[in-house]
Amino acid sequence: MAESNILLESGTNEVEIVEFYLDEQRTAGEYRGYYGINVAKVLEILQMPELTDMPEVSHPAVLGAFNLRQEIIPLIDLAGWLGKKRNEKEPPKVIVTEFNRTKSAFLVSGVTRIHRINWNEVEAPTGYVSSLTVNSITGVVKFAKRIVFILDMEKICMDLNPEPPLIQEPTEEIRRSIKQRQIKALVADDSTMARKMITGILEKAGFVVHAVENGEQARQYMIQCNRKAQERNLPLQQYVDVIVSDIEMPIMDGHTLTRSLKEDPDFRPIPVVLCSSIITETLHHKGIAVGADEQVSKAELGDLVPKIYALLEQAVRA
Repeated sequence: MAESNILLESGTNEVEIVEFYLDEQRTAGEYRGYYGINVAKVLEILQMPELTDMPEVSHPAVLGAFNLRQEIIPLIDLAGWLGKKRNEKEPPKVIVTEFNRTKSAFLVSGVTRIHRINWNEVEAPTGYVSSLTVNSITGVVKFAKRIVFILDMEKICMDLNPEPPLIQEPTEEIRRSIKQRQIKALVADDSTMARKMITGILEKAGFVVHAVENGEQARQYMIQCNRKAQERNLPLQQYVDVIVSDIEMPIMDGHTLTRSLKEDPDFRPIPVVLCSSIITETLHHKGIAVGADEQVSKAELGDLVPKIYALLEQAVRA
């Protein structure tokens, strides 16, 4: 199923989402909530498999594991993780996913269809909605008869397995090349958790970070910085040295942001690092197509700082 997303041209700001639903049992009666996940994260959809208990599971929402083509896949009750009671009035479905170089499966009530939409149709959740959902929603899509919530699947998996990334130290050569500079980074990520994590990693390395929630906000920030630089006759690097961007974001995704910046001669010299859970060997070519200078999987955040140093060192030597 994930391969259908490859047909989308890079940088068109389009995305395909799998719409699924959870039937909940509430005091006032039954309720069906609709959710979405990027097709690029979905491997397949199954009937309920035979499960094996896992010893000492970290969360009650982890129901067990099953064998899928010689791989052991943990199954997470999505309703349970969201603190909801699933109404078992029909056989559930299992969505098998792969992101952050990890395969997981999620138990849901049912799957409806795949939607191809533009990211500008995906609204960022308000602060109030985010607080009510414990920052587990990254986007909202309004269809004619229902609202579909885009879940922060990375947050779910990281809450279940909260291992901090291993940070690689830069080489002495790289340290010497930038030792007198305070690197200024622009970070764009719609996930509150990921944005804080990436910002923390960069600040620990001594960077000054400006963080935004989507590609359009990042583009507007770059326009503002460029205007200031031109007014003061300064290079743009006085305001931004590097951009670190997620790919999946409401309003404008990271591929579209990268293409927009690389097509503008004013912004082209600023390195862009795509940092996403869906960067894989299969989808790596999309980042190359839009002109990304580097790509880092969120499963390998320890590589982020050294790769930024290497890009800035190349710029110094050029």
